[in-house]
Amino acid sequence: MSEPRVRPDPAFALLDVYEEALPEVYGYLLSRCGNRAVAEELTSETFLGAVSACRSPGAPPVSTRWLIGVARHKLVDHWRRREREERGLRLVHETEAVDPWDSEVDALLAREVLAELGGHHRAAPARRPTTTPDRDTSCHSVVVRYLDGLPVPEVARLLGRTVHATEALLVRAKAAFRAAYRGKEGRHD
Repeated sequence: MSEPRVRPDPAFALLDVYEEALPEVYGYLLSRCGNRAVAEELTSETFLGAVSACRSPGAPPVSTRWLIGVARHKLVDHWRRREREERGLRLVHETEAVDPWDSEVDALLAREVLAELGGHHRAAPARRPTTTPDRDTSCHSVVVRYLDGLPVPEVARLLGRTVHATEALLVRAKAAFRAAYRGKEGRHD
């Protein structure tokens, strides 16, 4: 009776090149990102990603050159992630910085508009309601963001949403409130 053959884990091939490849991969990343902490993080991600990649069928042989290719992909992913975050922050900053309407709101009229929109618009839920329509959640977000003065990440946490989803929700909710406010404002003139 023959013993079953156990195929060695292809990730063990990384151990053979690790000592030689580590400084090469780290140096490659550091020279391109210029930040030691980021280069260290990306080097770690490179080797973790390489473990998964070398286990997939048809993976190329493990080498320093191949690991630098993996590092290149990790670096590009990092730049894309950073650009998305910066773009989101710029949009939030531009939206808040360029909108003079915020300082022109009549507090009494704003409260009157909220009262007409319904009680569910005046108080924020402790968590995102599961039976309330998205429009209601939008107005909750307006109240906690602009009347209670909570930062967007805290509003997102309260609503059980991501920061980006909350930012989009705030833009829609603010537009809906503004339309109702302006409609009411026109009747008071």
